[in-house]
Amino acid sequence: MKPSWDIFCCVVDNYGDIGVTWRLARQLVAEHGLKVRLWVDELNAFARLCPEADPQAERQVWEGVEVCRWDAEWQPVAVADVVIGAFACQIPQPYIDAMVQRDKPALWLNLDYLSAEDWVEGCHGLPSPQPNGLRKVFFFPGFTPRTGGLLREAGLLERREAFEQDEREAFLQRLGIAPEPGARLLSLFAYESPGLASWLQVLSGDSRPNHVLVPEGRVLGDVRNWLGLDELGVGEVHRRGALTVQILPFVRQDDYDRLLWSCDFNAVRGEDSFVRAQWAGRPLLWHIYVQEEYAHWEKLEAFLDLYTPGLSAPAAVALVELWRAWNMDRDMGEAWKALLQHWDELAAHARKWCSEQAAGPDLATTLVQFYRNWI
Repeated sequence: MKPSWDIFCCVVDNYGDIGVTWRLARQLVAEHGLKVRLWVDELNAFARLCPEADPQAERQVWEGVEVCRWDAEWQPVAVADVVIGAFACQIPQPYIDAMVQRDKPALWLNLDYLSAEDWVEGCHGLPSPQPNGLRKVFFFPGFTPRTGGLLREAGLLERREAFEQDEREAFLQRLGIAPEPGARLLSLFAYESPGLASWLQVLSGDSRPNHVLVPEGRVLGDVRNWLGLDELGVGEVHRRGALTVQILPFVRQDDYDRLLWSCDFNAVRGEDSFVRAQWAGRPLLWHIYVQEEYAHWEKLEAFLDLYTPGLSAPAAVALVELWRAWNMDRDMGEAWKALLQHWDELAAHARKWCSEQAAGPDLATTLVQFYRNWI
């Protein structure tokens, strides 16, 4: 009999939590043949990623995953063999009580947030005994062999290469994207940012055409303000000097991957899009989720410490300064112009980093192997 897996997702920050858990659930089914239930407390967010889904349904099956509505009033269900609480969400107490009563213990995992900080390696795989006799194990995604790895479907990079060779133009046409010849194509998926105006201003005054693709989201207000508009909606295209700004609809995950593959530079936010931008093998800019007392800055610096080795000193400085400017609300204009001086080196480095990360096991595989070793 197939092992059963329950994944609990509490939607906190728009689409990051559901984005990671939906990708993971699909991969566990498609590549490992597992029986997976995904419990989601906000199905409207899930329906943005899977437009065919019914946000009112109690249970529905998509791509082999049973997606269940996680109601405040919990109804008893059989406990799965593996129970994952994503991002420290609180699993319903009646479900935990049922875990205690289970004849054969379930593997209880806390799938934590992605971080490059040193302490992650020491905490990955550590058990946390609970007062009720259960043990919860901390499982950390990460960038090093002593972590759980990154979400990556089998054959992902091969599909990207085939797309780049044969499918990119047709994909852009399908979305109504028609950049000028020689234009630099950039994607912008970000939180609100005071630094955006200075960046757009420099792009508009560039000697090379720039075409910025903005999927609908939280940064639209800042884009609208810079354009001097009262409203800004999906499908609109605006030109200011050398800069074309185009607003895209929210797309399903696989199409977002293709969008990242199509661009020369990707500005992304949160965790899910951050990882997917790395698999795109392009220079990128990460808008990290803000935490209290600026704890997110430490996570940002930890990743940069891992990512920049292999770059020349001037290129590393330019990259670091751009990321700091973006995440510390500084002027982006000069930082962007400095980065452009090292474009070819940064592009080659992004490909190299992608290949190095792909050489390790992916997150779904490490989770399955952890379970097999546990039993």
